[in-house]
Amino acid sequence: MIELFAFLGNPGRKYEKNRHNAAWLLAAKLSFYNDLNWKTKFNGKWAELENGLPAKIHFLKPGKFMNLSGEPVFKAASFFKIPAEKILVAHDELELPLGTVSLKFSGGLGGHNGLRSMKACFGSADFWRLRIGIGRPDSRSPGEGGRPGSGEGIVDWVLSDFDRDEKEILDKVLETGAELLLRALMTDPKTLLPAWAKKKIVVLEKSEEK
Repeated sequence: MIELFAFLGNPGRKYEKNRHNAAWLLAAKLSFYNDLNWKTKFNGKWAELENGLPAKIHFLKPGKFMNLSGEPVFKAASFFKIPAEKILVAHDELELPLGTVSLKFSGGLGGHNGLRSMKACFGSADFWRLRIGIGRPDSRSPGEGGRPGSGEGIVDWVLSDFDRDEKEILDKVLETGAELLLRALMTDPKTLLPAWAKKKIVVLEKSEEK
């Protein structure tokens, strides 16, 4: 069972609606989000949920920037003695197109600074990930944008806001992602993998793709 849900993002009003903060936007979609008693703790915003659940569940929004976001997660996990394999990290994902959400355990880091920080702090990448597709610059699809392999435009891309059309797609993705997270509260996430390994929530027609 998952005991700690960590939502990766950058603190500060200027970043709150960026693509890199898709996980924080997901957190706000949870039906019980505003009912949680959020406290400043572990260098971030922390809350817990217990009502009728198999175990007490902890939620954390790290207060450090993305490249150091693993530190608050590690502090919280160490305090509550939660191993990495019982942590689910929600984050934006360049390697998935917008309109997609994915559940994954362990694996590569995909160049994501938040995941790199997690691995550096825990000494392992064996934690769960809820991946919210944001695509890449220009094409909005994996593997394109800038010169091949250059990563050009990535920083500006993840630190920019979703446009109006993208927000309409994102809202549907976040609603479904919140549903997935609620299921993960109640059951072993391994049972969710067959249906959620890479789920397309919104499929764009070719004429709509940019």
